[in-house]
Amino acid sequence: MSTRTIIIFGASGDLTFRKLIPALFRLDIEGLLPDDAVVVGVARSPFTPDQFREQMAEKVQAIFKSGNEGWKGGAWTRFARRLVYVQGDGASAAGLKNLHEFLAQREGSNGGDRVYYLSVKPDLYAQIACSMAELGMNKEDTGYRRLVIEKPFGTDLESARTLTTEIQTHFRERQIYRIDHYMGKETVQNILALRFANTMFEPLWNSQYIDHVQISVAEKVDVKDRADYYDKSGVLRDMFQSHLLQVMTMVCMEAPSRFNSERIRNEKIKVLESIVIPTEAEAAGALALGQYHGYHGSKGVREGSRTPTYAAIRLMVDNRRWTGVPFYIRSGKAMNTRLSEIVIQFRQPPHNMFQLKQGTEFAANRLVLRIQPDEGIQLSFQTKVPAVDTFELAAQELKFGYKTAFPDKTMPEAYERLLLDAVKGDSALFMRADEILQSWQIMDPLIAASENAANVHPEAYSVGTTGPACADALLARDGRKWHAIG
Repeated sequence: MSTRTIIIFGASGDLTFRKLIPALFRLDIEGLLPDDAVVVGVARSPFTPDQFREQMAEKVQAIFKSGNEGWKGGAWTRFARRLVYVQGDGASAAGLKNLHEFLAQREGSNGGDRVYYLSVKPDLYAQIACSMAELGMNKEDTGYRRLVIEKPFGTDLESARTLTTEIQTHFRERQIYRIDHYMGKETVQNILALRFANTMFEPLWNSQYIDHVQISVAEKVDVKDRADYYDKSGVLRDMFQSHLLQVMTMVCMEAPSRFNSERIRNEKIKVLESIVIPTEAEAAGALALGQYHGYHGSKGVREGSRTPTYAAIRLMVDNRRWTGVPFYIRSGKAMNTRLSEIVIQFRQPPHNMFQLKQGTEFAANRLVLRIQPDEGIQLSFQTKVPAVDTFELAAQELKFGYKTAFPDKTMPEAYERLLLDAVKGDSALFMRADEILQSWQIMDPLIAASENAANVHPEAYSVGTTGPACADALLARDGRKWHAIG
């Protein structure tokens, strides 16, 4: 019988103890990890296996307590038996000798299945893939070999193509799992259920009835100690190319003929290929940028940096369903709240026979999908205000909240689902190479405009606000306005 092993490169790093080990621990508590699964941490730090377990226990316990989950000491004792540490350096094949020997001894002649998780700096992805290939660790002679890669996957179209070629030299595309944790969120998954499991929405999900769509991700935190990385990336690379475009594909895609990974990803790439790619000059007119006060005081930020910490863009989709419907996408740091949501703004009725009070506007139907926090759905609709002598309308809301509807259920962490899917071989929520490259093709002109256009500069905004005024102006030019956040 073959064994299953999850190998985490960069095991001494922040992501491992904040997200990966807690997610695997929860999966173990829920009985979803295979009985024989072992988690192997790999890093250059000279830990013993016991030291690694002790360090993970201390850090994961603090995370559970800070999240009010309560510490499950007995469950951890059982899970800790799965944890192994092997010192190694993926920069060379020689640096992986210890890992190679450990896996050969563990699997024996029966072989085993492996998931390699690269929780390392992006410039090490290709090196580690090459080092493993030199030792034959990519070959699937005795079990599957899956390579999970964190974002960012490239910094532009050219670098993404280069990285894709380098990794595909050693691993087949079906072995590569490019992770975007946003796709693992329960509420993002619910977009498909809302659209394709409910007869009432799908007939209205098109340009005849929808005026525009807004996708918003607001973060209350600033760049903190990530300033050195962030100043080279900015919000357009950090959030839009991956998270936000992926969410947009879920809103726009057609129903796949079957619910399986390749058919879902086929529909997502069709959306990305239908997005109108602007020229750099056109991109400048479809872009609003901001930078919060105090950003230049962060350690690692270049003097005079014009890296945006906030951006809003307008995209158009050129296909039968969405022609003429603008998609407004925004994201920023140091804002007034933490929030991720999708707003489907429906059109006004074609004929309004009701008289409105002077100075009031007719509020067309609006569907809001809240991804985080307070996950749920709300639908606004018009109703008559009770009165004998008047016919007055007022907007009301129907609300669904996950916490209220499922009080005995805990919202799974995104990494729980994604790690389990990688073990099971379900790649539906992971990005395929063509998705990555098409996303960069869309974003490159917008990024170029943000960096080069003489008339595009980040507008300063105060910490704790909804962002710069230029973002409001972007929608006002089209006669629209943002859905209020906060």
